[in-house]
Amino acid sequence: MTALPPDWRLALRPFLPAPALAEIRAFLQREDAAGQVVFPPRPDIYRALALTPFAEVKAVWLGQDPYHDDGQACGLAFSVPDDVPAPPSLRNILKEYSSDLGRPMPASPSLAAWARHGVLLLNTVLTVRAHQPGSHRDCGWEKVTDAVIRALSSRQDRTLAFILLGNAARDKARLIDDARHVVIQCAHPSPLSAYRGFLGSRLFTRTNQLLAERAAEPIDWALDGNR
Repeated sequence: MTALPPDWRLALRPFLPAPALAEIRAFLQREDAAGQVVFPPRPDIYRALALTPFAEVKAVWLGQDPYHDDGQACGLAFSVPDDVPAPPSLRNILKEYSSDLGRPMPASPSLAAWARHGVLLLNTVLTVRAHQPGSHRDCGWEKVTDAVIRALSSRQDRTLAFILLGNAARDKARLIDDARHVVIQCAHPSPLSAYRGFLGSRLFTRTNQLLAERAAEPIDWALDGNR
């Protein structure tokens, strides 16, 4: 498994229990020994943290766990590789993106451009068994992602936006200093819940409006090839 990027390892040190990463490695080794297929591929597990360095985070887009079907999970919450059709949750995200920002639907389903613009595309759990959604919950990842949220919330140099999508993500609100940072809780974009508050939420413009009210830098939501 690719290691945590050095900047994140340093940032998480005060918040992450010392055995947590070793426990995750041991758990994934047991999954391998049991013949379980795990997504995303090992080199992509920490891709969100690699693409968005700690010092460059402007917003956190927090979901639940990775996609569980073949070829979808790429280490970025809700995103898929360029050559993979957008799953339903991602289609709803792109639909809201287009509606809210008045942009055409992006040609690519990848959200990697957001990661490069300072949006940490994070899930509360970073791995999943193939075709078994939620299968790696309570297996140790929550300690890591709690530490990520705590470390970012502790920053004094910048007001961040924390966008919490769905119940698993909303549970992290308790870790965030909402006197310093913007916290937006919203329904998950899956077809089961998107019509209960995600679609029509104007999440993108609302985030930038709330950041502006705190004199913070807005997010560049433009996706590749769609400026």
